[in-house]
Amino acid sequence: MTSTFRIGGEIGVGRLGFGAMQLPTRPGDARDASIAVARRAVELGVTLIDTAHMYGWGANEELLAEALYPYPDDLLIATKVGVAPPVPPNEATLNGRPEFLRDQVEQGLRRLRVERLDLLQLHRIDPETPLADQLGTLRDLQDEGKIGHIGLSEVTVAELEQARRIVDIASVQNRYNMLDREHEAVLDACTAAGIAFLPWRPVLPVASATAKEIAAVAAELNATEAQVGLAWLLDRSPVMLPIPGTSTLAHLEENVAAADLHLTEDQRTRLTDLATT
Repeated sequence: MTSTFRIGGEIGVGRLGFGAMQLPTRPGDARDASIAVARRAVELGVTLIDTAHMYGWGANEELLAEALYPYPDDLLIATKVGVAPPVPPNEATLNGRPEFLRDQVEQGLRRLRVERLDLLQLHRIDPETPLADQLGTLRDLQDEGKIGHIGLSEVTVAELEQARRIVDIASVQNRYNMLDREHEAVLDACTAAGIAFLPWRPVLPVASATAKEIAAVAAELNATEAQVGLAWLLDRSPVMLPIPGTSTLAHLEENVAAADLHLTEDQRTRLTDLATT
């Protein structure tokens, strides 16, 4: 099992990343703790951090810039666009109109203090806007040097295939973990094509029906059940790049340590079979 992956065939990252969504951004002690967590992640060797315009409507991007700018040469901060903030009484909505995507990309560049977003993902496909218009806009921004690689989030195999006929897709970010494998076919398609797969919500509380088996493997490895879940993901496919999130240093260090766990064939089989039991 390799410990690194080249996104888009170019950007080398460690396969266990960090999801910044859970970091509090309001001024005060919680924000100071968030900055400490982001910095500690980089100290521990994390080279892939995931954020989005939607996370605090830009506040999460600003937090990462405050914590980490100027960025280490090997650090990739991936962000996402395509969701419009809520306008009471209405909730947040998908928006893939070209002018909206372009504006959010420009905002992301300013907030992250960069001239190019090396990995920009479409947070969701807007069903009200032709996909060719959404991805065409991102391709234009790519041609302008403002985007490096383009990714998608929460897509089906058919949507991925359609998108790849329009632009090169470097990553897919779908919900996936040891007990939630709804997007197994999407993962398989990414594996076959060499597309990075960033599972969001990579670790869930263990369901009672499966707790005993996961706890048994954890005991065998002298690890936590969450670490076992992350180790299983890393073992599942070479394109898998889990991005577990946390707002505490202890949990961060626990997550990062999961990259050093190695499952035996027996443990791998027992865990994989949980989804069918």
